[in-house]
Amino acid sequence: MKKRFLSALLAAALALTLLPTALAATAAEDASQVLAALDIMVGDENGSLNLSAPVTRAEFVKMLMAASPVSVGDETAVSPYPDVPRTHWAAPYVEAAVRAGYVTGYLDGTFRPSNTITLSEGVVMVLRLLGYQNSDFSGSFPAGQMAMYRTLDLDEGISLGQNDTMTRQDAMYLFYNLLTAASKTTGAPYLSSVLGHSLTADGKVDTLALLNETMDGPVVVGESGWREKIPFDFSRASVNRAGKITSADALVQNDVVYWSKSMNTLWVYTNRVTGTLQAVSPASAPASVTVAGKSYSIETSAAAYAVSDLGSFRVGDAVTLLLGRDNKVVSVLSPAQTSGTVCGMVISAEPRSYEDKDGHSYTAYSLTVMATDGSTYVYRYDKGTMKAGAIVQVTSSGEDVQVKTLSASLSGRVSTDGSKLGKYAFASDVEILDTYGESGSLRVYPARLAGVELTADMVRYYLLNSSGEISRLILKDVTGDLHTYGVVTDVSEQSSNELMLTSGTYVYDAGGVAGQITGSRVYNVKEGPFLLKRNGAEIDRFANLTEVKGDSVDGNILYAGSRQYTIAEDALVYELRDGDYYLSSLALVTGGGFTLTGWYDKPEREGGRIRVVLAEQYG
Repeated sequence: MKKRFLSALLAAALALTLLPTALAATAAEDASQVLAALDIMVGDENGSLNLSAPVTRAEFVKMLMAASPVSVGDETAVSPYPDVPRTHWAAPYVEAAVRAGYVTGYLDGTFRPSNTITLSEGVVMVLRLLGYQNSDFSGSFPAGQMAMYRTLDLDEGISLGQNDTMTRQDAMYLFYNLLTAASKTTGAPYLSSVLGHSLTADGKVDTLALLNETMDGPVVVGESGWREKIPFDFSRASVNRAGKITSADALVQNDVVYWSKSMNTLWVYTNRVTGTLQAVSPASAPASVTVAGKSYSIETSAAAYAVSDLGSFRVGDAVTLLLGRDNKVVSVLSPAQTSGTVCGMVISAEPRSYEDKDGHSYTAYSLTVMATDGSTYVYRYDKGTMKAGAIVQVTSSGEDVQVKTLSASLSGRVSTDGSKLGKYAFASDVEILDTYGESGSLRVYPARLAGVELTADMVRYYLLNSSGEISRLILKDVTGDLHTYGVVTDVSEQSSNELMLTSGTYVYDAGGVAGQITGSRVYNVKEGPFLLKRNGAEIDRFANLTEVKGDSVDGNILYAGSRQYTIAEDALVYELRDGDYYLSSLALVTGGGFTLTGWYDKPEREGGRIRVVLAEQYG
């Protein structure tokens, strides 16, 4: 049987309520991100959106003005209403909203900022953002306004009567729907015609483009004053480093950082390119550079200055480019300012065409290496071939690139506090890389390995510093964090004894992303949680996870009888109802009323974790 899926909300939203069935949860996740990026609705100091909380008139007006093209000052010189004195936190928003004609008070001359707002009151204000006035509607108030509310699809995801109190969730949907509603004034969607942001070809909010447009930065970790340039305390921020969610503790020298204050989020890019500076174009006002045979656009004035006539680099110099979004150049350094020697895994090795300084073409290999520091380095290498998946040490100085293959095995148990491997302590700046196949690689930290028993075949390389501490460690598929997990929702296996043919079709969901495996191979996989290991396009392993019946969950620990199991940070949680899987969260299913089943990939002493949790309601 094919299963249906309800995609995930943001964690903060999931902690409070499921979505109305009229709106796909992916839209709610987009809504949360988009409204935070536009500073319309943001979480509290803990990141919670408090979606079940009612909305006051003052709170709604603040959201309204954030969604409007009207600027609001930090303070007001007058009291807009007797019950909104100039010292009231909402006074500047109320004053600006009244001046713009978006809101009015009550007949008794008050505004009542602490009163909860009804749906019809919120709808009238939003319609005024779209250019509608009371004179545009006939009949008794607010029948005409509510009819327009439905006509413009402002009601998507909202199931309130016109006099019902709005929650923050209702306000989130209303403002998100506003963005794609047509403005009466322009006839075009509000987001593009009034706020100036792009939509997709089918008229939907382009979430990725909006996040890119509203990011601030970049700064480079370690440059003078970089911390002060980020205008909030990011020690508790969400940090997305090279595509993985982590914390500010993971920031390292020369990381490229962008941020959103309203989203309390940092985006960190780690890619670098080292080689000879072959071209600068145009020379008078650099917009791009060519290094290792590839051209890169310049993003920052600092990078442009560095390669200009006034800067410190000239064509022919050895350089390292720090790359940010879209692989644009954020900073230009000498290789000595980064690391002249790196070790890691070759993730691609392919011939490319290059031009020498005289304009003559030649072909040489280009190596891309994922280093133990989590950064990607690209080198031109013309001294022989090198296979993807090789563990190497690369020493570079401009055109001179030396590559040496590495191999050094080690075994032992990592201490429970993650400070030692066997008899060797981890250095304070230890760099650890977990690898799989020819291109799978991921930087991990000692705490992730706590208690793991590493055998000789699990360690591909290690390096000791002058104090005898492990400073570099490259592993072979220890954590399992490089693989795909989810639930198989439909299995079809066929065989023909006469023709000696077999075939299998497996439909699955991996965190809201649907997939299918079809071919002549039968994997003997049942419906339910699975593990999928790929080496490039090839499937190495496709199997069901191991089940453990849980009693309770506390934080990231699943308790089962007298044993406990650690739940992976990115574990998938599904609610199983009538044979259908609905993507959920631990916050939703650990408050009682559910039986919980954990599914793990391997024992924790080997690096395993609970990867999938299934929740079923009692009875």
